[in-house]
Amino acid sequence: MENPNPVPAEDPLSEAAIKTLLADRILSDLLSERQSERRWRWVKRITFSATGLGLFALYLFFYASSLGYRLMPHSEVVAIVNVAGPIGAGELASADELVPVLEDAFESTQVKAIALNINSPGGQPFESERVAQTIDRLKAETGKPVYAFIGNLGASAAYLLALHADKIVAGRYSLVGSIGAVITGWDFHKLAEKLEVNQRIYASGVHKNMLNPFVAMSPQSEAKAQQMVEQMAVLFSNEFKARRSGKLRTGYDYTTGEIWGGEEALALGLIDEIGTLESVISREWQVPGHDFGPTAQPKGLLPRLGMEIIEQILALVTSKDALKHSLWMPR
Repeated sequence: MENPNPVPAEDPLSEAAIKTLLADRILSDLLSERQSERRWRWVKRITFSATGLGLFALYLFFYASSLGYRLMPHSEVVAIVNVAGPIGAGELASADELVPVLEDAFESTQVKAIALNINSPGGQPFESERVAQTIDRLKAETGKPVYAFIGNLGASAAYLLALHADKIVAGRYSLVGSIGAVITGWDFHKLAEKLEVNQRIYASGVHKNMLNPFVAMSPQSEAKAQQMVEQMAVLFSNEFKARRSGKLRTGYDYTTGEIWGGEEALALGLIDEIGTLESVISREWQVPGHDFGPTAQPKGLLPRLGMEIIEQILALVTSKDALKHSLWMPR
């Protein structure tokens, strides 16, 4: 009699099949894990590379900005050129600084007009002359209008520069003028006599040593210095009268060296309008202003710390430990 519930015979391949399945599963997992590691390795490479390039670009941007470089505008603007501080060789408001900025501004096809943003007590007249002649030349070549905007102060050589603009604008609280010339120097000769200090001087002419602070000026040298000042003052006065012709008050003495407030300067004909840089640019050209510089390099704790932090991050990203995972370093 047959057994109604026969026990199935043991499959001799089942154990081998199970081992094969397990091996396949393990191999599949290993391959999947390997692929995942490979993907993450590429992600890290791309991340480190992109971070390094981004920080390097940021560093270059801040570094270029600290040197006074500016991105050129992509739409129509009024170029703002800063005449800030004393005008003189080696200063921010020197011809070496201002002339290249003016050339960039006039040559840009996106610039509709140039605004001289003046906040200066004046300085060396020759530096102002170099900048003024550049303005006259570029105006003639391009036909672009130039407005001078006097902020807190536009005096002496700074006002001389403003005379070469098509229009001079100042605020009610601005200080304008100081038409004239001056030569200054120290006189220490009495102090040297008290200290019994003598200086040996071998000069080729009576005026060669005229501004030596340790020697009393001779009457001839004092007369010569005054003559030089008066000659420069006459040149300044003649240029002032020629460029403000028809706007000045008859019989008024403008060459006393004094300065005037904005409203009085307008009444006397030294300026053409009371206003500010922002209000006039908006009214006259309906486009934004764009700062062309020159601008002083950043000073103080925060700008310096910012540059140092960027440099440290760059050093970290490009260190040996980081580079071994980067795009250009094989494992």
